[in-house]
Amino acid sequence: MNVTAEGAAQPADPAVTEDSHGHHVQGSLAKLMLGAAGVVFGDIGTSPIYAFRETFAGHHTLEPDQLHIFGVLSLIFWSMMIIVTLKYVTIIMRADNKGEGGSLALLALINRSTSTTRRWTGGIVMLGVFATALFYGDSMITPAISVLSAVEGLTTVNSAFEPYVIPICIGILVGLFMIQSRGTAKVGNLFGPVMIVYFVTLAVLGSIHLVSAPGLLLQMLNPLNALYFYYQEPLPAFIAMGSVVLAVTGAEALYADMGHFGRRPIRYAWIFVIVALLLNYLGQGAMLLQQTPEQARELVKNPFFFLAPESLRLPLVLLATCATVIASQAVITGAFSVTQQAIQLGFIPRLRILQTSETAKGQIYIPVVNWALMVAVVLLVVSFGSSSNLAAAYGIAVTGAMFIDTVLLAVVFFYLWKWPAWKAVPLLAIFFLVDVLYFGANLLKVPDGGWVPLVVGVIGFTLLTTWAKGRKLMMDRMAEASLPMEVFVKSAAGSATRVPGTAVFMTSSAKGVPHALLHNLKHNKVLHERVMLLTVRIEDVPNVPEERRLETQDYSEGFFRVILRYGFMDEMNVPDDLGKLRDCGPICRMMDTSFFLARQTLISTARPGMAGWRERLFAWMLRNSESAMEFFKLPPNRVVELGSQVEI
Repeated sequence: MNVTAEGAAQPADPAVTEDSHGHHVQGSLAKLMLGAAGVVFGDIGTSPIYAFRETFAGHHTLEPDQLHIFGVLSLIFWSMMIIVTLKYVTIIMRADNKGEGGSLALLALINRSTSTTRRWTGGIVMLGVFATALFYGDSMITPAISVLSAVEGLTTVNSAFEPYVIPICIGILVGLFMIQSRGTAKVGNLFGPVMIVYFVTLAVLGSIHLVSAPGLLLQMLNPLNALYFYYQEPLPAFIAMGSVVLAVTGAEALYADMGHFGRRPIRYAWIFVIVALLLNYLGQGAMLLQQTPEQARELVKNPFFFLAPESLRLPLVLLATCATVIASQAVITGAFSVTQQAIQLGFIPRLRILQTSETAKGQIYIPVVNWALMVAVVLLVVSFGSSSNLAAAYGIAVTGAMFIDTVLLAVVFFYLWKWPAWKAVPLLAIFFLVDVLYFGANLLKVPDGGWVPLVVGVIGFTLLTTWAKGRKLMMDRMAEASLPMEVFVKSAAGSATRVPGTAVFMTSSAKGVPHALLHNLKHNKVLHERVMLLTVRIEDVPNVPEERRLETQDYSEGFFRVILRYGFMDEMNVPDDLGKLRDCGPICRMMDTSFFLARQTLISTARPGMAGWRERLFAWMLRNSESAMEFFKLPPNRVVELGSQVEI
């Protein structure tokens, strides 16, 4: 989603950047900055294609005159400074979880630090989970609006292209999702250079028009222009914020991708990116101010592409399309990464996760997420029909997630960093004010399509919380009937027939006798010479070092308890890690090892727990989850599954 703390000593190796925790991000600073420009800033970098246009020519139009252009440019500038530069780049990126960022990583950090002392931790967890659910709504809309807005640029080259915009957009998007299974490592090497060319193009096109109106820069920097806009036209100014926020979509990516590139490379790359973005917005404003009112009303329908001379408009469309594909790619891989974290932290059932790179563990592919996103994105393009219509659905998920991040930041300020009130309260007041204004403005979009990300968020939240709650209930019910291991060893060790080899019984609880062990003894009436009770635990940290990965307990008579720890960003490979055991007898060889798994069948009862419909939903999710054999990479010919029934 390692970071480089300002003032930290630099490592001797120039190809390694070190963070404040001693983690390392591979690559030189320049290379990491290039990668950050290609991946981290794809979403916010493509905003100039549609953000300025939607503010003036969207569902709530503004006259492109001096009052409105000055006011909107000032709103864009100060939004970038407060939300992106101050809130995310300067402050939130300091709240890393062992080098990792993102809502789930921050949630895990807060939960680990406060769960034993604060009763409200459950509420914070729910907020973090809802932010994750909103992310899925955002990840559906971003590829649709980005690619569609770029392809629509063809109509500025020749209006005859208009009937082909939707088919071309769908073709690009379907092709993008179809190549995900092949991995993005090779294509990813092109992301940085292409986006650098794109950002330079943004700056050059904006500067060409800004030269004729250099004073416009001062008008953008002046916050009084935004306030004057509100003073003159309070309601239109408030409504305009629903479109202005499109200029800062993607700010969460700065934090979520911190673990991939490091804090310092992202911060330095942001300086280059924000200059290019602001110059382009200034150029769009300057171009409109130079026109007659009639010409301005025509150009404001697609000001980004009209910045370029007619002869260069088609190359600009092609470059913008490449940039939006890169932005979409970053969102898709982000969805894979967030899903993996949610699975590891127990909010999503096991899904099939494929590694697409032998060297980069972050390169993963989750088929069910990929195809679900593809269907959703294509449906959005077809049903909304234009990027302007999609803009009505865009923003609620982003502003909702930003508001939740501010709530989580308040917890960090007061309970993790122990900031005094005089230091924390003014910053939080500014952030909450901006977040509430933007979220309120976007609520006006609900009838025009803003309900889409809200519905996706509610469905996602229901699924995530149902799985987490159902999983806890199931484990509690199983623990109720559990037999103490010490009692079992004394009674079974001497009476059961022992056979050669190792039996590994996987259990979610680190206490008691697994049901699979009891069923095996009951039906087969034998025990292996060595019996391991294996529990896999996911810690609230991104990575668990090798020296802390394995923990063992010897019950005597050939019975061992093994706890295998992973971080929520670690790749799990149970057979490999069991092969590293040295204090449980001979080396664990797969040809002599049998894995026993319990497959539970749920029985819904009237016992207190969840509503009946949620119990049925949890049972459906459990039936369709990836088998433990494939998820933990167990050898198929060494696995035995035993069924059991659990009442919830």
